[in-house]
Amino acid sequence: MVAIPKSSFISDFKAFITRGNVVDLAVGIIIGAAFTAIVNSLVKDLISPFIGLATGGIDFSNMFVTLKGPVMPSLAEAQKAGAVTFNYGSFLNSVIQFLIVSFVIFVLVRVLTKLRVRQDAAPAAPSTTDVLLTEIRDLLATGRAS
Repeated sequence: MVAIPKSSFISDFKAFITRGNVVDLAVGIIIGAAFTAIVNSLVKDLISPFIGLATGGIDFSNMFVTLKGPVMPSLAEAQKAGAVTFNYGSFLNSVIQFLIVSFVIFVLVRVLTKLRVRQDAAPAAPSTTDVLLTEIRDLLATGRAS
């Protein structure tokens, strides 16, 4: 068994944890968790009611097939009774939520990309120093050519 010196291990860990990309990843995860709460609220509180209205109030989460055990009117009752159920409605809810979240992220990225393009599209005018240096360079180039 090879003994690893503690000072080397600790210094390697310190170097790893203080790298910029690790810190960026941690910040991304924290912001992602906060963004998840916002998107979940958007889906649950704002979009799902319209989907329910469009589908005639169908509750996908309560769609299931009892494979073994007592047949009950709701999924919660069937699970409480110990029945083995095939919960295709929960899967449909997850697919719908995924599509909505994907669409929201797509729109957000598209807006941010357009904002960045607008900022990058307008190049800064050259400074007076740059203009003077360019003129001097051009004059020197034409002076040597003649």
